[in-house]
Amino acid sequence: MAATTTVVPAIIVGGGRVGKALQSMGDGSDVLVKRGESVPLDFPGPILVCTRNDDLEAVLQSTPQSRWSDLVFFQNGMLEPWLESKGLGDADQVLAYFAVSKLGEPPVDGKTDTNPEGLTAAYGKWASAVASRLHAGGLSCKVLDKGAFQKQMLEKLIWICAFMLVGARHPGATVGVVESQYRSEASYIIL
Repeated sequence: MAATTTVVPAIIVGGGRVGKALQSMGDGSDVLVKRGESVPLDFPGPILVCTRNDDLEAVLQSTPQSRWSDLVFFQNGMLEPWLESKGLGDADQVLAYFAVSKLGEPPVDGKTDTNPEGLTAAYGKWASAVASRLHAGGLSCKVLDKGAFQKQMLEKLIWICAFMLVGARHPGATVGVVESQYRSEASYIIL
């Protein structure tokens, strides 16, 4: 008998590719909050923030401060200085190693030959709930403590920087092209 995964209902902020993909992994009980809408005060559970980094200030303004401890940030980049400046130094975060090509398409897990178990990771009080949701959607996700999460976050930032630099050097080169044709250049930067 197969075990069923319980997905905790969530508020999902952001109706783009990632937000819609996360919503599709739920049981229909999620609340989707779009740009300009307020986060409900009376809906318990995690608040999955799937917006661009430059929208984060607006997300905080539309979220009751009593719910800030339920925010789970899915953004790439070094958010820690911004989170600290808002009193959110221990905020939940997710390192997403999956891609959603188009709105409505299923996400593709970022498993590689080097990391066949997947690299997506979550940290914080809602980390297990996030992992369960991603697992229900067929994606990998591990739950890490803060130190292990920070280490993996810095590794991802270094990877992003290296691949973007090499891509800029070769106009039109996507991440896939950098990986397949210019890997040695990216490796040189990283090592």
